[in-house]
Amino acid sequence: MTHVLVVHHDVDMADIEVDELRRAGYEVEQCSGPSAGPCPVLRRAPCWMAERADVLVYDAFSSGDDSRVLIDDLREMYPDKPVVLTSLGMELDWVATEGVHGVTPLTGAPTQKRLIEAIETALAGRSPTPSA
Repeated sequence: MTHVLVVHHDVDMADIEVDELRRAGYEVEQCSGPSAGPCPVLRRAPCWMAERADVLVYDAFSSGDDSRVLIDDLREMYPDKPVVLTSLGMELDWVATEGVHGVTPLTGAPTQKRLIEAIETALAGRSPTPSA
């Protein structure tokens, strides 16, 4: 079973994503990210939740103004761990889809179908899914 970590600053949105993924058969853990308290990744320390996961699903704003730093640090600490980066409204100019900081972006509504597609794309290491 694929283990997913969902990190989102909006608890209600995280609950929806977690529920959708669980109903699709994923094993899911949830974290509110640095906006809710200290984050080991921002201190360049290991995160037990990230280490247990097969794939990470992060909200692009999970760390407020430090989100780019968080994602860059996360990619450096866990370069082989697939990351799906969600953003409800807009594409972000700082998101890399290749290289050490590469992620699979998911812009727009994270429906169950789109979340699953993005996760499977990230796990397979294929090109990122298009925005909708």
